[in-house]
Amino acid sequence: MMTTPTFANYINGEWAESGQTFENRNPANTDDLVALFSKGTPQDIARAADAAAAALPAWSSMNAPARGNILFKAADLLDRRFDSIAAEMTREEGKTLPEAKGEVRRSINIFRYFAGEGARMPGMLVPSERDRVHMFAFRKPIGVVGLITPWNFPSAIPAWKLAPALICGNTVVLKPASAAPLSSWRIVEALHEAGIPRGVLNYVAGPGGELGTALLQAKPLKAVSFTGSCQIGNWLHGEASKRRLRIQLEMGGKNPTIVLADADFNSAVENVVNGAFFSTGQKCTATSRAIVEEAIYDKFLNALIERTRKLKVGDGMQPGIEIGPLVDQAQMDTVLKYIEIGKKEAGAPKTGGNRMTGDGRAKGYFVEPTLFADVDERMTIAQEEIFGPVLAVMRAKNFDDAMRIANNIPFGLSSSIQTTNLSRVFDYVYRMEAGLLTVNLPSAGVEYQLPFGGMKDSSFGPKEQGPAALEFYSDYKTVYLKY
Repeated sequence: MMTTPTFANYINGEWAESGQTFENRNPANTDDLVALFSKGTPQDIARAADAAAAALPAWSSMNAPARGNILFKAADLLDRRFDSIAAEMTREEGKTLPEAKGEVRRSINIFRYFAGEGARMPGMLVPSERDRVHMFAFRKPIGVVGLITPWNFPSAIPAWKLAPALICGNTVVLKPASAAPLSSWRIVEALHEAGIPRGVLNYVAGPGGELGTALLQAKPLKAVSFTGSCQIGNWLHGEASKRRLRIQLEMGGKNPTIVLADADFNSAVENVVNGAFFSTGQKCTATSRAIVEEAIYDKFLNALIERTRKLKVGDGMQPGIEIGPLVDQAQMDTVLKYIEIGKKEAGAPKTGGNRMTGDGRAKGYFVEPTLFADVDERMTIAQEEIFGPVLAVMRAKNFDDAMRIANNIPFGLSSSIQTTNLSRVFDYVYRMEAGLLTVNLPSAGVEYQLPFGGMKDSSFGPKEQGPAALEFYSDYKTVYLKY
């Protein structure tokens, strides 16, 4: 019988056991114990922050291309272990193996992208109004940065926070989500083997409330970047403001896909189903509301129902599976609660609405892809983030009505439009209240080369990814030099 591996925390360049562990189980089959993880304590967070502070002077004074070389090496190590890391992600988080492979590839690309930024690290050089005065500004790190990452992209989100933080010369304390800590542990392992100096990177897994509080109270901390729920993000903002910490929050979404009568019909169906149900709807950018123009509403609804019923739900390691389980019991309970609310508000779902226990799914957190029709914009299922495979289909009189419904929400993360009318596309681009817009694509699915982030209640602080990521993790020193 195979023994279950135990993964330690990483503090000051060493693997640190805490004496207590927590379980990491497969959400497709809870009999499958993936790993045990050391359960970090507030004292571990304090030690990690102190180690990061001690490592800061040497790391920040290392030239940025040399820092980049370490990131390049880590990316190569992750590349060599690509298949095993992807399989581990499917086991610990539940997403299908093709989706996991796509995410690991993205993480590798993120590290290579920001490793290259080390050789650029753009500053400013401008002419002075004064004679013989040379003026310029260059980037400097913030200091010790805390990163709090979620379970739904357990490799890509740690990567897109870690890589820019490190290339800018900051030192880091990473607190991953307890539901899926192994994927980010593999990144830490790769950076360790790539030769990152002691204390530059620290990793402490464990209970979010306790460790999050300890992180915000750690004296060396200068900034915190968080991706997760609005509730936790709002609490973090309040606590960080007391210390005037720099803060970056990526939170919820209730993302619309607008489908106009002139859309490429079959592509629009596929894009809505992809955006709503792939990754089991557990994406902050997932389509949660399909707003369909009245002229094609009935036809489109019927096509959506037919396509949704064909989705193959099961263990993401099995070939042909399109939808995996929800991540854990709590998430499944939340989704089933919202389905019950939806039944009271909008009537029985047109398809789905139940937990799935047949065909070997009894020991997993499987819920049928669920579609509610004729949803009114005032209903709970049209206003609150569900974070599961539940789609609200809504009727719009025309384009302007669809835009009004789409924007009438506290969130503003991502959105999509399906249309072949170029003028409507530009109207949408300029009027849509969201940070991420797609046209004739699913609302979910972004690349790492451009800024990522939302508007309204979805986000706070500078954007993530692409060149914009450097803005949060660095500041400027401005120099006036008389010669």
